[in-house]
Amino acid sequence: MRKLSSLVSVLMITAAIAAGSAPGAAAAPGDTVSTTVEKAIAGLPVAAEDGAGYSVGKFRHWTDPDQDGCDTRAEVLIAEATTPPAVDRWCTITGGAWHSYYDKKDHTGAGSLDVDHLVPLAEAWRSGASAWSDEERERYANDMADPRVLAAVTAAEKRLKGDRDPARWEPSDDSADCRYIAEWAAVKGRWKLAVDSGELAALKNMVAECETEEITYELAL
Repeated sequence: MRKLSSLVSVLMITAAIAAGSAPGAAAAPGDTVSTTVEKAIAGLPVAAEDGAGYSVGKFRHWTDPDQDGCDTRAEVLIAEATTPPAVDRWCTITGGAWHSYYDKKDHTGAGSLDVDHLVPLAEAWRSGASAWSDEERERYANDMADPRVLAAVTAAEKRLKGDRDPARWEPSDDSADCRYIAEWAAVKGRWKLAVDSGELAALKNMVAECETEEITYELAL
């Protein structure tokens, strides 16, 4: 029954997007949506969350699609370094520097960093990914086509966040809130994920404190 409920929710979400109730009425993968953060948040479909059946193993992640020896996690660390690290043929990363925008901390060396799914895997599952195919979940878990999906951040901050949405967690650095919710809205829009009522209320409250910002994202589904 729960699986059926999740499937119905996803079908309703897809229908709502196709009908134009979400930013960018075109629902085809690859279509581009340009809107403001406020409109992106207001246009996200609302549905009750259902976490039944979730396990991290449902999302095959840290793969190496280009077979260059570096998995997705390493690729994100390399891409987001503010000072490029040294990378050997086994993809061992040494040196380098990073800035974690969640807590406004700078790091030298990757040891104190982790790569965060901005919209956590468990949150994605509860918001519609439970009805995706294995291939779609793998694409989401390793999505580097949009740099907002994955972020290199302080490992301790990632642990504090866990699988919480903006109703239950926000970055330790208050100045990061506007960026965080803009990226949250873009990732949820890109992957056609729903929000629950508490999450939507929190997003609307937070965005009221932010300057109007245009965002653009490409639909992944």
